Amino acid sequence: MQIAVILPAAGQSKRFNAAAGLNKSKLELDMAGKPVFMAALDPFIKHPLVCQCIIAVDPDKVDSFKLKWGDLLGFHGVTVVPGGKIERWETIKNAMAAVNDQATHIAVHDAARPLVSNELITRCFEAAKDYPAVIPGVSCSATLKRTAPLSDDEIQSKTDPLDAILGGAGKITVNVTKVTQTLDRSNVVLIQTPQVFERSLLQQAYASIDSGTTDTKQITDDAGLVEAMGQTVFVVDGEQTNLKITEPADYELAQLIAGARKQTDAASLAKKRLFADDDD
Repeated sequence: MQIAVILPAAGQSKRFNAAAGLNKSKLELDMAGKPVFMAALDPFIKHPLVCQCIIAVDPDKVDSFKLKWGDLLGFHGVTVVPGGKIERWETIKNAMAAVNDQATHIAVHDAARPLVSNELITRCFEAAKDYPAVIPGVSCSATLKRTAPLSDDEIQSKTDPLDAILGGAGKITVNVTKVTQTLDRSNVVLIQTPQVFERSLLQQAYASIDSGTTDTKQITDDAGLVEAMGQTVFVVDGEQTNLKITEPADYELAQLIAGARKQTDAASLAKKRLFADDDD
């Protein structure tokens, strides 16, 4: 079993930047001393079952990305390829063209998930020895409700005489929807990455796009593409800390977790050295 790992990193970070007031890829922000994408990639580089790591970046920024990070990635043997310009699946498809012949499996991991643990990776890889499509998921502890926009009759508005003068300046706007259904959460899981597939299966799934037999509009991950072919996808336990950085608050939380882990690792290393000195 040899696994090629693909990190899609071609996104524009538009939602993150709009909320944070930045003009920079969220994947290049610092995460405990390394860029976010490198924190996501690092555990795979060191894994014995991984034969290749590929990162697919914005096709318009490949040269600038290589100029900034090429030495670091080259040192670890990471391949940089241009991703897609619009859809995520285009990015994965481009990266798959660079997969080595020796790879028997392909794993896809979000570059915006920098807290993936060695234990989770190994769990996914071990399951992939027996099952052709494996994804991690965590049970949903929150109450799930389906909502819909309010009708014109349901919108409650109060006329403020100052609006005619101030034009609503400084007024707080609250987005309100209505509950239409409470959903059963008993068999609902929140899906994460890495998602691991037999190479031939994932290739077949992407070939279905080219042939026009699969509509990608409702597909948000590679597992969904495999499911659209009628194939069964198997789920292993994910981790609550394996969060994806989408909003600035996600980044703040990830930084706290990464910092805590770094302190724990440092304390553990110091303890080992202390006892090693005592043994000597």
